[in-house]
Amino acid sequence: MRVSKRARWALVIVAAAALVLAAAAAARTSSSSAKKPIVIGWAFDNKGPMQPFDTPALAAAQLEVAKVNKKGVDGRKIVIKTCKTQGDDPTTSKTCADKLISQGANVIFTTCDVDLASPVVQESLKHHLLTIAPCIGTDQMGPKRFGKAGKLAYSFGNVAQDEGSAMAQLAWNKGWKTADLATDTVIVYFKAVVTAFKARFKQLGGKINYETSYQDPALQQGSTNFHNAASGIEQHPAKVIVTVTSGSYGAQLPFITDLRTAGVNTPILNSWAGDGTYWLPTSGPKVTNYWYVTYANAFGHDPSAAVNKLAKTLRAANPFNAATGGFVTGPAAIDGLVTAIKRANGSLLGSKLAAVMEKFHKVPTLSGNVSFSKKLHSVFGREYRVVEINNNKPIAKGTITAKVVPNSPDA
Repeated sequence: MRVSKRARWALVIVAAAALVLAAAAAARTSSSSAKKPIVIGWAFDNKGPMQPFDTPALAAAQLEVAKVNKKGVDGRKIVIKTCKTQGDDPTTSKTCADKLISQGANVIFTTCDVDLASPVVQESLKHHLLTIAPCIGTDQMGPKRFGKAGKLAYSFGNVAQDEGSAMAQLAWNKGWKTADLATDTVIVYFKAVVTAFKARFKQLGGKINYETSYQDPALQQGSTNFHNAASGIEQHPAKVIVTVTSGSYGAQLPFITDLRTAGVNTPILNSWAGDGTYWLPTSGPKVTNYWYVTYANAFGHDPSAAVNKLAKTLRAANPFNAATGGFVTGPAAIDGLVTAIKRANGSLLGSKLAAVMEKFHKVPTLSGNVSFSKKLHSVFGREYRVVEINNNKPIAKGTITAKVVPNSPDA
C-alpha cells in the first residue's frame, strides 16, 4: 500500500514531537538528579547528660531519612552530617556548629536541652539557618530565649507547659488530689515542667502540700541536698510526689531510694526525662510505683504499630537506641522538616521554612500530630504515653493528653 506524501510528512512530525518530549523528560530527570542534597548538620551529645536522648533520636532519624530518600524531597536527597558536642562544654559545641556550617549545612539540628544547645543554636542563627532540636522541652527554643533571631528556632519536643499539664491531668484522673513537689533545678526544662504541673493541678482543684528543690550532682558536683528534699517530703505526705529529673543525672535513683527506705510508698510521677529502664538498680530494692509520661512506649507496647516496629529495629541494632520513647522525636523532626520544605516550594531559606513551621497545625509525624504557634515553637497537643515501673518492669498504662495549657510564665 502506497503512503501519500502528506501522510509521510505527518509521520515525520509525530516522530519529531516524540523525540522532543523524550529529550525534555530526560532533561528534567537529569536536572532533578543533579540537584544538590539537603544537608542536615546534626550536633549531638555523645557522652554527656543528653546522650540517652540525643543518640536514639539521631539513630531513628537516620532510618527515617533512608525511607524519605527512596522518593526524595523535591528531587533531592537528604544527607545528615554529624559532629559531637561531647557533653556540656560550650567551646566544643560552638566548634561543632562551625564545622557543620562550613560543610554546607542547610539546616542545623541540636541537642535536647536548651542550655546545653545554646552555643550551637546561636552559631546557626547567626547564619540565618533553620535550627531544630528533636526534643528540647521548653518554650525557650524560640524568640523567648534567642530574641528576634529565635524566629528560626524550633523543637519537636513537647513544650513544658503542655507536659506539666498532662501530668496534672493524669494525677487528677488517678484521684491523686494532693501533691508534693520536688524541683531539680539543674536545667530549665526540669523546673519548667514542675511549674506547669503546679499551675494546672491547682486549676483542677488539686492542693500542693509541700514544695522543695535540690541541685542534681551531675551538674552541681558534690550536691547531696536531694536527701534533704526526700526528708522534707516524708514529713508532708501527699497522694503523689512530683519530681522532674533524669536517670542520666545523679539524683533520681537515690531520691527514690531515700523515700522508699523511709517507708514512703506514694506514687512518684515524672516527665519524659524519667523515661526508660537504663537507670534502674541492678541490685538491692527494685523501683516500684514510679510513673512517667513520654513520647512513645519504648518497650513494645505502644498504641502505634509503626512505633513498635521502629523500636524493635533500633533495639536490634543497639539496645541503647530504644532506651527511652524519645527516639520518635528524631523521625518526627525529619517528617516536619520535609513537610516544611514541600510547603515552602522547595526553599531551604531559614526564614521561609520558619514561616511555614509557625503555621503547623496537627501536622502528622511518627510521634503524632505536631502543632506550633507564634508564641510556642515547641510542640503542644500531642498525646502522651503513660508508663508505670513496678518491680523494675515497665507497664503500659494508657495515654493522656493535656486538655488545657495553663498560662504559667515561669515555665
